[in-house]
This record gives sequence, C-alpha cells and structure tokens, in this order.
Amino acid sequence: MTDHTLLTRRAALRGTASLAGAAALGAPAWADDNKKVVLGTWGGDYSKLLAKNVETPVLMPKGWEVVKDEAQAPARKAKIQAERPLRRGTTDLQALSAGDMYEMNQAGVLEKLDYSKIPNAAHLLPEMKYDWGIGHIYSGKVILYNPKLISTPPTSFADTLDPKHGNKLGIIDIQYAYTMMAAGLASGGSMSNYEPGKARLLDCRKAGARIYPTNEALAQGLKTEEIAICIMWKARAVQWQNAGINVKTVAAKEGVPLFISGFCMPKNAPNKAGGYAYLDAMLAPSAQEGFAVDMGYNPTVKNAKVAPDLHQRIGFSDEEQKRLKDLDYGYLSKNDTAFKEWWDKTFKG
Repeated sequence: MTDHTLLTRRAALRGTASLAGAAALGAPAWADDNKKVVLGTWGGDYSKLLAKNVETPVLMPKGWEVVKDEAQAPARKAKIQAERPLRRGTTDLQALSAGDMYEMNQAGVLEKLDYSKIPNAAHLLPEMKYDWGIGHIYSGKVILYNPKLISTPPTSFADTLDPKHGNKLGIIDIQYAYTMMAAGLASGGSMSNYEPGKARLLDCRKAGARIYPTNEALAQGLKTEEIAICIMWKARAVQWQNAGINVKTVAAKEGVPLFISGFCMPKNAPNKAGGYAYLDAMLAPSAQEGFAVDMGYNPTVKNAKVAPDLHQRIGFSDEEQKRLKDLDYGYLSKNDTAFKEWWDKTFKG
C-alpha cells in the first residue's frame, strides 16, 4: 500500500482474477444482494493483509465472498464519479485516505454511514468516525533521525526543518502537502494555514536539503546515511526499523498530523448490507490487532489489544495523543493545486 499523500501520478485500473474474468465476458464485476462484496482498494501488501486479517478469518466463515477491484486511488476516485449516473455502481466499498474520502463526499457520491449497522463501531475512536467514511488504521507524521549522525535528538518540526542540517535533511517530493503542513506548524502557522512555513522551506532548500521522489528513495538515503533527518509517518518508520535502518522517532511538540486510511460506501453500492458486514469485520479486535503487527499502523478501536512493546514502537503515549491533529481536509482540497504549483515552481525550481 502506498502512503496516501495527495498523489497526482496516473495509475492504471487493474483487478484480481475474478474481475479479469468478468471483464473478459464484457461485463463489470457487479456486486449483488447475496453474499458477495466488491471492494475497491490498493493492491500489494494492503490487499493481502485485508485478506489475511479481515476476509479469511472473519468474513469467510460467515459465508461472505470478497472480490477486489484493485487500483491506485486517483483511478478509483475517477471511476466512482464516472458511475454517479448509474442506479447500481460496481463497488460496495472503497478504501481511501481520509482526505480522499472527504473529496468524494464533497463530490456528492458517498453514502452517509449508518453506524447502528456496525456493532464494532461502538469502540471506534472519535477521530476515526466521519459521516462519509470510517477509519481503518492510522498513524501520525513524526520526526525520524539517525542517532549516530544527530547528537542532540530533535523535539520539534522547527528543529527538523532547519537549514543547519544542510544536505543531511531529506524531503519527499510526493509528500509536498505534509511537508508544507509541518513547516507551517513550525513557523507559527496552523493546520489551516501553511503559508508561514514557505520561507523556512526555501531556506532549507538553499542550505542543501535533498529532495527524494518517493518514500522508498528516501529510505535508501537513510540506509546509506546520505541523510540523517526527515519527517515521515511513524508506521513507515517502524517498517524501516524492521528492515535494519538506524532511525529513531520523535512526536513533534507542535503536534502530530494524522494519517487515516479507511473505507467509504458509494451511494449506488449494489450490496450495502455486504458493505456494512465488511466494515464491521474490519473493526473486529482480531483484525485490528493483525494490522498492528503486520503493518505497524494503530488500531482505530479502543478494545484492540496491542502488546506493550509493539505499542511503544507504533503508537503514541497519553501525552502524545493529546497532540494528535486531524487534517483540515477542506483547506487541503481547496489549496492543493496552489500548493503543488508553489512546490514545483518555487521550492524545487
């Protein structure tokens, strides 16, 4: 699964063998009112872990069949909107970031969820509950640093996005909005005002900060010690630590912007009962605990049990949880084009 930043790269729509078979017959992979659920999601590890932790152990014993419609988020969002005029769409649920769910809700294509049909939602963290979608897993934007190369641990985004680091500071190109967000918080801005951070970022760039095209490229920079400090999702940091990369994490004192990945239901979903069954299954404690172990993301329900040593690595202390900040999705949606233009023409240029 990719991190769900405000990606603009194109992605070809592809499906699983079940979908391919349907396409070969010239027909879409319709869900219906029986025990089949069609889920739009990313491919790769995320899809495999949904099968491992949600579908096989929780849904299959109850007779549900899950068909995957796999593609990156931009292609799936376009598909939902293209199917708006149809009485019956082709998917029952879509896996999207909270920002993308907000965007689809603004487009008027999502069902308002009835939480009374999701018993496990009684244990849902309040920050993970939206009218138009529901949080599945979450992490937060934190500071990563190499203790071998950084003698004084940073405590803030201001410490991190600082020209003093020169070319030892790494910045991810595709995470431009989150980098601008962190810089804004470090410079007196807010979750609804990133403007104060622009000057800070330009100073870092002039001092030699390195820009990496992807998360994976930045990980390689950390591994080779080309860079020593950056900002990144804590869940991804855990994955890198598991791979032997020497990094520690710090929850910035300015706040911890949230990354929430979840599910939403198109208004014209053919099998809404199946969609609700899936939503309830993915909130089951066992399913949530499995994702914590396998992927390093935090459960979104309070009754999931995570081992203390794992929680210390992937989670946040009581004090840090007070600094969790949900995104201003309206501000992001309204300004994303302008952010990208400034990033490409001014910051990178």
